[in-house]
Amino acid sequence: MKLNTDMKIAITSTGNDQNALLDSRFGRCSFFAIYDTEFKTTEFIPNPNKDSMEGAGPASARLVASQGVEKVVSGEFGAKVKTLFDQLQIQLIAMNDSRKSVREIIELLNH
Repeated sequence: MKLNTDMKIAITSTGNDQNALLDSRFGRCSFFAIYDTEFKTTEFIPNPNKDSMEGAGPASARLVASQGVEKVVSGEFGAKVKTLFDQLQIQLIAMNDSRKSVREIIELLNH
């Protein structure tokens, strides 16, 4: 999973620091950790869609796309989200281990 070019990667997170765990829900995650591979920085954005009654996935997809993200790491993605990300040419990485922290995921992405 080595990164070839500088890019931004969104990681769904249960909290707003690198020790927070991967949030398995994409559309309703608590935070998006936006990791910049060029500058090695991580910015945490609260997910305004986490309590939405419907449409949380597509709204969250538009939010991360507006951040210039090229890849998204989460536990699972719904069908509508997969279609939207395909159209936006954003790669999805499904990670089944929700015990991984944001920091551990960034380390995996960098190696």
